[in-house]
Amino acid sequence: MNKQKNSNYSPLIWGLLFGIIFGFLLQKGEVTKYNVIIGQLLLEDFTVVKIMLSAVLTGMLGIYFMKTMGWVTLHPKPGSVGMSIIGGLIFGVGFAVLGYCPGTIAGAVGNGFLDALIGGLIGIIAGAGLYASLYPKIRNGILKKGEFGTVTLPELLKVNDWIVVIPATAIILLILYWLESAGL
Repeated sequence: MNKQKNSNYSPLIWGLLFGIIFGFLLQKGEVTKYNVIIGQLLLEDFTVVKIMLSAVLTGMLGIYFMKTMGWVTLHPKPGSVGMSIIGGLIFGVGFAVLGYCPGTIAGAVGNGFLDALIGGLIGIIAGAGLYASLYPKIRNGILKKGEFGTVTLPELLKVNDWIVVIPATAIILLILYWLESAGL
């Protein structure tokens, strides 16, 4: 008789919970609306930048606090300049053409916006399919150019994590303050 190994669904449940909260906050921040995204692209409405910088700040402080407490271990994925360029181009073209990023597409679909459902979902599926079909040809070429491995910025600089996190926090807070005080 085979005993099935108990699966730990805790990470999936936490992921679902935080995904729901993130989606709710995106919707409440109105960044799932086309006009807000286009306003950002035209440098007229900085709501998206403010929300994303707030998310980066919260995530960075939370992750590095948990790492310091020994609750988590970071496992960054390997990266390269080539990967960053290809990913940035795919993301940028999709963002510029449709006016949504993957996260805001999901929120916009949830709001019932047909352009996100039809254009966004088709775009994500087509983009993923195109990338998957090209991957065997580019994995040992452009994707390997400028490899920087699995290093984090504090590891690269060979300093304590907080030597990077504290100044990064200050810079993000200054940018957020400037955007708010300038009415952007």
